[in-house]
Amino acid sequence: MDIDIILSQVEEEIKNINSPEGLEQFRLKYLGRKGVVAQLTSTIPTLPNQEKAVFGQKVNALKGKILSLLKEKQGAVVSGKGVSQEPYVDIGMPGIAQEIGHLHPLTQITEEICSIFNRIGFSIVEGPEIETEQNNFTGLNIPLEHPSREAFDTFYLKDYPKMLLRSHTSPVQVRAMKTHKPPLAIVVPGKVYRPDAVDASHSFMFHQVEGFMVDKGIQFSDLKGILELFARTIFNSDIKMRFRPHFFPFTEPSAEVDISCIICKGKGCSVCGRKGWLEILGAGMIHPNVFKHVGIDSGKYTGFAFGMGVERIAMLKYGINDIRLFFENDVRFLRQF
Repeated sequence: MDIDIILSQVEEEIKNINSPEGLEQFRLKYLGRKGVVAQLTSTIPTLPNQEKAVFGQKVNALKGKILSLLKEKQGAVVSGKGVSQEPYVDIGMPGIAQEIGHLHPLTQITEEICSIFNRIGFSIVEGPEIETEQNNFTGLNIPLEHPSREAFDTFYLKDYPKMLLRSHTSPVQVRAMKTHKPPLAIVVPGKVYRPDAVDASHSFMFHQVEGFMVDKGIQFSDLKGILELFARTIFNSDIKMRFRPHFFPFTEPSAEVDISCIICKGKGCSVCGRKGWLEILGAGMIHPNVFKHVGIDSGKYTGFAFGMGVERIAMLKYGINDIRLFFENDVRFLRQF
């Protein structure tokens, strides 16, 4: 077979093709398993040795030319009506839906907590995560010898020894009372940092919500009433609440606040350690020394403060037994909320 004659036939034939079907028939005729190129290739072993290489190069060139012509024609092929034979797309069909994300469970709980207090007159304020030692400790009546001020209990910044990653959200209490005069009613959500070993109930980074109120005549009974409203709203109206005496440097008197176990209703189970109670937060009346640091007259004003871990509230509310689940980004867990 004369390859030059075949190439001329190819170029002439492809000009007259105007449908996908005709293009496929053309491809099979020349490039199919029994096509012209295959037949040419099968004759190479029968040729004299000195002709094999030259003939083989010509066959390859022919195949390349046919492939090139096919590619060009596929983009230009038209139907009898002159409409391009591109894949049909029904623009009326719905598209591929994108999966819509949602708020992380800790964000949901933080917003729920803040919303409860916001509805009863508290403002929501945020503060910096890098704090001064003055605001994080001294201004909160935490003495120099207190264990929390040691390097193994706090993330101090290497190049700025008087600066640290805040270990609680309470420094915003100091900041707010320095810049605003009473009456004050504020809640402060945010991240806090402590060098704790990570386990089922501890993390080196977690979330808190701090709250405080300062005005004339604020009493411990006001604190109790507000926290009971909060607990019954975020958990359920059937829970009971109790205050246990405790110690915090920045409040006096101080208390740990418990609610009756939401699993066993106070009867005792593995979740509450058979005690029937679950600790949810710490609270107390703001210490006079805190008022002294921020320039508020403790003889004229009184106030209370409370603080809670968002992870703990979420774990109790949803029955989660491992804090690490919040930070592993396992969508099978996150999709539940």
